[in-house]
Amino acid sequence: MEDLKDVIAKKLVELRTQAKLTQLQLAEMLNYSDKAVSKWERGEAIPDVRVLAKIAEIYGVTLDDIVKEETLPTPVQSKKRIKGKHILITALAAVLVWFIATGIFMVFYFIDPTEQYSYLVFVVAPLPTAIVLLVFSGLWGNRITNAIASSLVVWACAVIFHVFVETFAPEFIKIYFIYIVAAVFELLIILWFVYRWYVSKHGKLIKNRRERGE
Repeated sequence: MEDLKDVIAKKLVELRTQAKLTQLQLAEMLNYSDKAVSKWERGEAIPDVRVLAKIAEIYGVTLDDIVKEETLPTPVQSKKRIKGKHILITALAAVLVWFIATGIFMVFYFIDPTEQYSYLVFVVAPLPTAIVLLVFSGLWGNRITNAIASSLVVWACAVIFHVFVETFAPEFIKIYFIYIVAAVFELLIILWFVYRWYVSKHGKLIKNRRERGE
């Protein structure tokens, strides 16, 4: 009977190869370094249960498929299929937001006191859509998609505030300052993700130097 480390290492290599992923691509999905993935696949370390469960989810297999010696029952999903599935789920969630928004609009439209303001439902809808995109980007995306989704949340809030103030308080003439505030938040978002990228890259360089004994 093979050692558990060897079994897991063998399965991880097999799964990643079938899915046509590189170690770096898998590492980015797991928020780990490619060096960690390499150690797992060489049998030098075992990922914890949470990471194994995440790996199983990525490949569309069960945890037992990874930790048991039995041959994998079916070929795992390819990289293209995995991305396509994630995009489809995200798109369906975004469409659901607008479907719900349309339903709310219809209700408000046929009620006399709210009829003239029913269009505001579609002004608000981009915000929950952006939040949905941000959530799914956090699950399956990368730093770029996270930054874009975060920016969408900021600008959706700015537009909502602008439209609502113009609708209910038109005498407020300095509403355009909200876009200056949004621009400041946008700059903070950019700086934050650049900082995270720098720290990640710098950390990997230091780790590689330590491993080479420099």
